[in-house]
Amino acid sequence: MSQQPTQPHTPSSVAADAYAQAGVDLERGYEVVRRIRSSVDATKRRGMMGGIGGFGGMFDLKAAGYRDPILVSGTDGVGTKLFLAFQTGIHTTVGIDAVAMCVNDVIAQGAEPLFFLDYVAIPKADPAIVADIVHGIASACAESGCALVGGETAEMNDLYEEGTYDIAGFCVAAVERDGIITGADTAPGDVLLGLPSSGAHSNGYSLLRKIFFKDHHYSVEDRLPELAQLTRPDGTPMTLGEVLLTPTQLYVQPVLSMLRAGIAVHGMANITGGGFFENIPRMNADVRYDIQLGSWPSLPIFGCVSQLSGLERDAMFNVFNMGIGYVIALAPSDVAAAQAALRAGGSESYVIGTVSDGTAGKGVHLHE
Repeated sequence: MSQQPTQPHTPSSVAADAYAQAGVDLERGYEVVRRIRSSVDATKRRGMMGGIGGFGGMFDLKAAGYRDPILVSGTDGVGTKLFLAFQTGIHTTVGIDAVAMCVNDVIAQGAEPLFFLDYVAIPKADPAIVADIVHGIASACAESGCALVGGETAEMNDLYEEGTYDIAGFCVAAVERDGIITGADTAPGDVLLGLPSSGAHSNGYSLLRKIFFKDHHYSVEDRLPELAQLTRPDGTPMTLGEVLLTPTQLYVQPVLSMLRAGIAVHGMANITGGGFFENIPRMNADVRYDIQLGSWPSLPIFGCVSQLSGLERDAMFNVFNMGIGYVIALAPSDVAAAQAALRAGGSESYVIGTVSDGTAGKGVHLHE
């Protein structure tokens, strides 16, 4: 999203022509703003000040209802998953990934996402493509209750190849000082709840692309028998490209529903790069996490990847989320209430393991 004025002063024809000859068309940028305005407006929430067109986005914490807030921020990109968008021409989902990778991190500390800014770098600002990207960003912001307060679209035809682009996002969240969740309270006797993922999310895509496209020479248009149960809304099987572009699940509303229900959460982990082995111990590295395999539904994509790659079980769990995108540690007595609140917020959950004191080995341990 560009922060250029909605009704800019028209530059001289000489200057505009000179800039266009260098590969940058100012009118394309203005057209992007016109196309995305309604999507951005749909993300307005309490505390948001102004709209697009200013030099900076503003947010009023007092108006958002906070007494003694701590700000929590996160930034991330979509990574090499973008190559699938380039190959398929599907640009409507990667914006969702850009938001999810940020908001799913900050909510793990109990912080409510307040506002988001995006950065799209592209060789030539095709208004339709940029609008598709920002529509995805806006839809994910709206679902997460997060205002899209600004952003930037940068045309750099000397830096990016034709048909490519990059996306990054930045999120600011807030939590009352006495509501911060650090994970330090995660303790022996706790139960682990797992929230289902939608697929590979936005992690491990360099390996996924190698397995499918380099090692086995599939194309994004192929339909694999192992993935036949994954279908489009009309019931036809999804192509491999469509499966791999399934956007990252958003966990903000289910988690906020649980926190607002007064559940005493001890720790939370967003299962991103590094899978189970790296992310779950980020709650508390001094305890042991015993994970019961088979306690949640498997996703076809991971079975397919395992079969094609020959990767061992632990290697798979060290790269991918394996069907669980978010983990919560809490007391056994709070499990039923937490699951009900999570369901009310839009997500099922599964008891996937327990926490012990670590005398038999710290970190994550998988059990058949």
